[in-house]
Amino acid sequence: MRQQYDAVIVGAGLAGCTAAILFGKKGARVALIDRNPDPGAYKKICTHFIQASASPVIDSLGLCNLIEEAGGLKNYGEFWTKWGWIREPANSRRYGYNIRRETLDPLLRKLAINAPGVDAFLGYALRDLLTDQARTVGARVENLAGESFEIRGRLVVGADGRNSQVARLSGLPAKTALSNRFTYFTYYRDLPLAANGASQLWLLDPDVAYACPNDNGLTMIAVCLTNDKFESWKADLDKSFVELFAALPDAPNLDRAVRASPFLGAKGMHHISRPVSSPGLALVGDAGLAPDPLWGVGCGWAFQSAAWLVDCTGSHLADRTALDRALRSYHRYHRHSLGWHERLISRYANGRGFNALEKLMLSAAARDAHHASSLTKFADRSASVSDFISPSEILGAVTSNAAHWVRQRRNASAPSRRRGEMASDV
Repeated sequence: MRQQYDAVIVGAGLAGCTAAILFGKKGARVALIDRNPDPGAYKKICTHFIQASASPVIDSLGLCNLIEEAGGLKNYGEFWTKWGWIREPANSRRYGYNIRRETLDPLLRKLAINAPGVDAFLGYALRDLLTDQARTVGARVENLAGESFEIRGRLVVGADGRNSQVARLSGLPAKTALSNRFTYFTYYRDLPLAANGASQLWLLDPDVAYACPNDNGLTMIAVCLTNDKFESWKADLDKSFVELFAALPDAPNLDRAVRASPFLGAKGMHHISRPVSSPGLALVGDAGLAPDPLWGVGCGWAFQSAAWLVDCTGSHLADRTALDRALRSYHRYHRHSLGWHERLISRYANGRGFNALEKLMLSAAARDAHHASSLTKFADRSASVSDFISPSEILGAVTSNAAHWVRQRRNASAPSRRRGEMASDV
């Protein structure tokens, strides 16, 4: 059997479903393919902190109300550093969402399956890409009964995750930055947080701990630690989590709540980046850029990259020349939007501590509201790297830290001055 579509999307996760819905809204005929036959399937290993930069895309999908009705929470973050807490002023906050993939994925997949112009092929595994003179023109898939089908399309989209088979079959090369950290997370029920609804992030340099309120009365507790601690943590995860969080400032007391899930985790989730387009083909989400999970950007970038692809190519699917030009535009936009973020994340993946510039900006953010807002915008990917570390921002950080140092010196000398004045009075 052969079928012809405008877009053939392999992978029905966040990026694939987003692309399918948005292509359908532009009038395209879309084939959405996923090897898992279950419409309720979801990604198991994901800490699902959806950054605020993805909120406009989520809204365009009609997903915001569905998330909130399902118990998802609007999120924002507070960051602890050795210089103190970084808290953005309330009047400048932007919000993303905290919602478990167990809840989110079926919501989005249902939207995609029922979207105009979308045909869903669930339970169909990709076996090969179809090519015509070095151009990708479709996919050969196989269903659970072992029957093989050709599904042709003007554009093939790889939305099949960090180990993307689409990328491998197309020959798009992967660049890897080795990760020297492992991740574990679990959920606690009815766990009170000191931050009054905020997600908390402890930057322990180089380790990181997290506490994020979620849907269904659950709070996700997570750690991202250097590999030298792996064996000791793995030996007794309950004890390790309780002891670490007991030592953190303003952290929830795990002894006062009940753990509501097994521990989930991963080691060796390396940072992977690939070119995101070639003739007739594009990659979105983790297939194009699978970042080190420490910074929680994967879900947000899945939504955003899918939207960028549709914005660039959705009006050019009928013309190969125009489509290839649009695919090159998508590649440039993806690199422009995420390239410097990607470089910084990949360079931190090896488990190193903060460098001098990072310490400067973090310490200023803990001491000054403007820099707290600037860092939070950078952390939720609403601001570019060049905005965050512009010459004026760096100079401002130096000035803020210098003013803080002067205040400390004055406060330290004040008691001795008062003692001298009292002695002279006597």
